[in-house]
Amino acid sequence: MAEVPPQVLPEVVEHYETTEEDRRLTAGLGRLELLRTQEVLRRHLPAAPLGILDVGGATGVHARWLAADGHDVHIVDLVPAHVEQARAQPGSAGRVTAEVGDARNLPVADGGYDVALVLGPLYHLTDRADRILALEEARRVVRPGGLIFVAAISRFASLFDGLVSGFLFDPTFRGIVDRDLAEGQHRNPTDRTEWFTTAYFHHPDELRQEAEAAGLQVVEIVGVEGLAKWLPLLQARFDSAEDRDAIVFSARVVEAEPTLLGLSAHLILVARNAS
Repeated sequence: MAEVPPQVLPEVVEHYETTEEDRRLTAGLGRLELLRTQEVLRRHLPAAPLGILDVGGATGVHARWLAADGHDVHIVDLVPAHVEQARAQPGSAGRVTAEVGDARNLPVADGGYDVALVLGPLYHLTDRADRILALEEARRVVRPGGLIFVAAISRFASLFDGLVSGFLFDPTFRGIVDRDLAEGQHRNPTDRTEWFTTAYFHHPDELRQEAEAAGLQVVEIVGVEGLAKWLPLLQARFDSAEDRDAIVFSARVVEAEPTLLGLSAHLILVARNAS
């Protein structure tokens, strides 16, 4: 089995080894995040086939639909179990490959890809310097003019999640939220996996600043889920195509409204390698 890259927080690896990342995006209202991510990426991506580097691509939940769209996707992920699962997934028509690696030191050549996805690594790089390094690496491996898509967790995600789930009424979780709001630094001192693991939560303005510091030309920043993520009653309606369209519409129409960006659990920044 491949080894975990050095300087990776062990609790982060343990969290992803003991949870089902695919299920998070393919069940319940997690499907809204998947559909909206597909929507944002597809409206920017040029015609297939493209060479796409999926940094932090986990078990390949995004790589599979991108391969079905005709693209060639290489996953680099820090969790060896994710890489093994990604390699074992059927139905990718030979278009998906995977290896263990660190977003801060990608094992690929300069300018080797048309597109880079960084749809998870920034969640767990708690130092600003490391986040900028990961973004610089994404820029390095993408050809001039190529696209980089970057995901971040909203600074306010644990506040809203705690209110919806009832966790906010627990003094321990309230302390976690207080630090999230003040510093963006999410720490879980308990063994409750539903309270997530060591992470960093971005303010939307900060995400733009970090991308620009890494030399990226920002195209747009959008909120992914909007208010819908925080309304459990919508889960039962998501199986209806008509209702699902309405839910996705509710997120899409406010995606770029500056006053509502932080309402989404996740943000996506779209950028170009302008070098």
